[in-house]
Amino acid sequence: MRIDAHQHYWTMSRDDYGWITQELPVLYRDFLPRDLEPELARHGLDGTIVVQAAPTLEETEYLLSLADVSDNILGVVGWLDLFDPAHKEHYERFRQYPKFVGFRIMIQDMPDARRILEPPFLEALRFYSELDVPVDLLVTADQLDPLLELLDAVPNLRGVIDHIAKPHIAAGTLQPWTEQMERAASHPRLYCKLSGMVTEADHRNWRPEHFEAYIRHVLAVFGEDRVMFGTDWPVCLLAASYGEVVALLEGALPKDWGERSRSKLFGENARRFYKLQETEGSR
Repeated sequence: MRIDAHQHYWTMSRDDYGWITQELPVLYRDFLPRDLEPELARHGLDGTIVVQAAPTLEETEYLLSLADVSDNILGVVGWLDLFDPAHKEHYERFRQYPKFVGFRIMIQDMPDARRILEPPFLEALRFYSELDVPVDLLVTADQLDPLLELLDAVPNLRGVIDHIAKPHIAAGTLQPWTEQMERAASHPRLYCKLSGMVTEADHRNWRPEHFEAYIRHVLAVFGEDRVMFGTDWPVCLLAASYGEVVALLEGALPKDWGERSRSKLFGENARRFYKLQETEGSR
């Protein structure tokens, strides 16, 4: 099964997306499953994991409603506020949907990333780690130190770092990101998405070689069993087409990566991480 493990849908009239403004005309419109279907067919993809793009319960409900009527949506990663005392109630409601596969923590948007180390937050994550719930981690390279402390505090977390933690690709900066990602990868239940890279580069002047060191490092430290391909469509359109994102990753893979390794990266790892076999009967 070939899967795009990270993409988004939105409808602007819902008014959930304060970060999408008219200053981003490429993104300032609706993006729905019918818009992505040609790309999925062109690249032989069986479906996608749709990830929340707004910190609202209502957006998660909206994505789950799309999943109910779209065979191409294999799973929905929603949103929970772990500081909300009612987060367990919201989780119980979401998990009644067969395509709800987990939730995302938007550390990137926190003014102080160290809030994730506060006792209520850690207690909530320990609760979900005991349930083995997949958790996406939206984090920037500058926030990796608090994330590493969180991983030490919740070592059994079934987690995945989105967008290779958004290193400073435009500047060509590798340190301390490389060391921090190696430490993160030492947690055997943590995965990493090779997604969202083109928007961290120079949007107009990027070249494939700008990404190779970052991609190769992630592959080296996480290994073939804990990496996932994702396009971050339509956000990627700020810098690259869907096809360019696919080609970028394919072109950077080590020459000794055979078909089995590639199938893990391009779908099997996402299927296992998000436990998609548990929802197959509902698709």
